[in-house]
Amino acid sequence: MTTPGNRAVPVLLYTGAALTTGAALFPFADRAVLAGHVSAGYPSYAPGEIDAAVSAYLIILSAVGLLGLAGWLGTVWAVRAGKRWAPWLAGGLLVSAILIAVAALTIKDTSGDVGLAPLLGWLLVLPCVPGAAAVALWRRAR
Repeated sequence: MTTPGNRAVPVLLYTGAALTTGAALFPFADRAVLAGHVSAGYPSYAPGEIDAAVSAYLIILSAVGLLGLAGWLGTVWAVRAGKRWAPWLAGGLLVSAILIAVAALTIKDTSGDVGLAPLLGWLLVLPCVPGAAAVALWRRAR
């Protein structure tokens, strides 16, 4: 699966995995982004309620990150093993990732604001870029 047209695919896949890992870990490194977003949307929340909402978001974002990382590593394995269906897997995962990112950027919660802090929503978009490039390289190589 490493013809001249797609030698960059594994590099793109590893880049996507790294970006996914970074996007999943960022909310843990800077909880203030989530806490600020929740407190702005719900000014009547007590600190304990804000912490509970932030914890819920961290669990959800961790699950999304772990599933994304599993998708990247599964695709890397399929590419390295020479599986013919690897481009289809990558394409399906790309569509799923785009849908998740769009949902994170657009779905509003009961406060009327988007549910997830916009910075974190845009961080979910970043891994889609190398994924789209990998899928485009495969399509061009065909």
